[in-house]
Amino acid sequence: MLARATGLVKLVGLCLAAGVLLAAVMFPVVGGLGLASNRAADTVDQTSGELAKGELPLVTTVQDMNGAPIAYLYDQYRIPVKYEQIADTMKAAIIAIEDKRFFLHKGVDWQGIARAAAKAGAEGEVSQGASTLTQQYVKNYLAFVLGGGTNEAYQKATEATAGRKLREARVALQLEQVMTKEEILTAYLNIVPFGNGTYGVGAASKAYFDTTPDKLTVPQAAMLAGLVNQPSVLNPGRGVDAAIKRRNTVIDRMRDNEAFGSDKAVAEAKATEYKAAEAGVVADLNLLPNGCVGAGDGPVYGFFCQYLMDYLVKYGMKKDDLLRGGYTIKTTMDPVATVAAKQAAEGQVPKDTEGVANAMAVVQPGQDKHRVRALAANRDFGNDAAAGQSAYSLPAEVTRFGAGSIYKVFTAAAALDKGVIGIDKEMDVPNVYSSKVYKDGNKPYTVRNYSNGPDTKMTLTKALATSPNTGFIILEERTGLDNVVDMAYKLGLRDTMQAVNNAGDPLKADGSNGPSQGDQFKQDNSGSFTLGPGATSVLELSNVAATIVSHGTWCPPTPVEQILDRDGNPVKLNEPACDQPVAPELADTLAQGMSHDALPGGTAYAASQGFNHPMIGKTGTTENYWSVAFMGATPQYAGAVMTFTDGVAPQVICDARAPKLCGNNGRNGLTGGEVAAPTWFNAMKVIHEGKAPVPLAPAVAKYK
Repeated sequence: MLARATGLVKLVGLCLAAGVLLAAVMFPVVGGLGLASNRAADTVDQTSGELAKGELPLVTTVQDMNGAPIAYLYDQYRIPVKYEQIADTMKAAIIAIEDKRFFLHKGVDWQGIARAAAKAGAEGEVSQGASTLTQQYVKNYLAFVLGGGTNEAYQKATEATAGRKLREARVALQLEQVMTKEEILTAYLNIVPFGNGTYGVGAASKAYFDTTPDKLTVPQAAMLAGLVNQPSVLNPGRGVDAAIKRRNTVIDRMRDNEAFGSDKAVAEAKATEYKAAEAGVVADLNLLPNGCVGAGDGPVYGFFCQYLMDYLVKYGMKKDDLLRGGYTIKTTMDPVATVAAKQAAEGQVPKDTEGVANAMAVVQPGQDKHRVRALAANRDFGNDAAAGQSAYSLPAEVTRFGAGSIYKVFTAAAALDKGVIGIDKEMDVPNVYSSKVYKDGNKPYTVRNYSNGPDTKMTLTKALATSPNTGFIILEERTGLDNVVDMAYKLGLRDTMQAVNNAGDPLKADGSNGPSQGDQFKQDNSGSFTLGPGATSVLELSNVAATIVSHGTWCPPTPVEQILDRDGNPVKLNEPACDQPVAPELADTLAQGMSHDALPGGTAYAASQGFNHPMIGKTGTTENYWSVAFMGATPQYAGAVMTFTDGVAPQVICDARAPKLCGNNGRNGLTGGEVAAPTWFNAMKVIHEGKAPVPLAPAVAKYK
């Protein structure tokens, strides 16, 4: 008796709710019950408008420079389809199991409510029958679109309260006035989750059956329709028994709903045949790869993908928008260059080499854009260090290791700019030099050359090729440390100089972990700057080389060629404009001064054999041998390589034939002409294949 009485109370409540809903359609303000106010009505109307528009979270596709997909970014794997692209089998299956009176009601099924109330009268609780496909569309839209698919949003959209049900029903009634049944059914089938991260019938058809929605058979459609009830519990990817049982229930409902015809004997025979079918789910679900880990065969595109993500967020896009916006992003990535860089990096340092990273960046010079063509490393991009992976953006981020004598290029450029020297003018290069300007504690800062030579003087061009330490400390003194640091920023080490501190850590917004690396060198009056001990970005080194051979034009190293939104409209970023930090004549003359490193006597000569393109180059080795580097460019491609210790405890890197960590017991390690330079040349031979050599611009008398 108590259960029956409780059911009657619920019956009365449902009938009252029906009256309120009808009144709410006619009048925006409903008094008394507090279920709607002007503001609440406006909110409902706004929600109805958004649902009618039906803009769903979509997959963003990342393409290489040729338009081939290289990665996908998404919160919800969805392939939207139109009504005519969905098989009748699927439409019949979902209607039979979820809302058999779909084409008869106006958004709220009053007969279903009455049946639920009657059942409540008999059993004491409302268990089924009161939620139409239109209402379910509302619920799913609130949870997975407006709410972003979070657990909190889902709980709110499905909470068992009268207020939530009334609001959902009111929106459903409004939707039925502005959308056709076909539009609502299509919208529902495009939004509902089917498990395993798939949303909508397009993605589900591909994932489970490797087909498209227009080709779904009755057993396939019935299985998908059954999944929406409890996609995680019925997951056919883990086991098909529960999914088949639910599928067969759907088939029975389809039979009862005359989806197989009105002849009961024929319909029963068909239902029996369909229920006997195997699950048909593909052995390995066809789930779309998501994110940068594993991007590209090998994989080889992960580092570029991560740089792209960081770049897009830095210059105007939100990560959430990237994961939901359905953009098509055509990047600057050259797959040939990327594979070449990856193979060259791994060829010199195998990916499983403990504690030694070998990273390369390639940028295409230009006076309107500097396109990033490749970012690669001996490591794969990922989280499994034991498998030779790294989640750090090795080629793009500012590493905590230096590029060594490559920084002498900035001293040379600043000296040319200030008229201190010309590329054909001689400079002092003693074997040992104690600075009159820079200090090492309370003592003069004293440097020695890597090897003693007979020359006490040489031209700046020869010095750039042979890299005497003493000569560049003297030149730095004459030019002024501040001017040299500023030149490093101008030519391309912009994040390296201004966005990180001396430890290579990003500066905090409040500057509490500052000053910046560039300012720190200036404040400390640290003459070691020209020897490149500080944190450095491989990508920015590459862009320095691109700036020099672009006649002194700096542009941000961009990974983006074009961005289109879901409707095909272009999206612009707030990228910095290109600028001209040094005179073209100075840059061209500096390039000529750097053109001898791959010639006999240069530090990169041994590594350069077989490469016959005019080029600039500079090797670098840090004093502690924790890192070595090479930076070079032709007028067609610029690139840089850094080999550095990426373990917990930095050590000397030694043995060019099989690089390894050698402790820190004072032994000599690799130099920039080893490992780093061969990596550069091995990659660039492939990248330049089939391209005619292009000469460097001539030097200008003013800077000679």
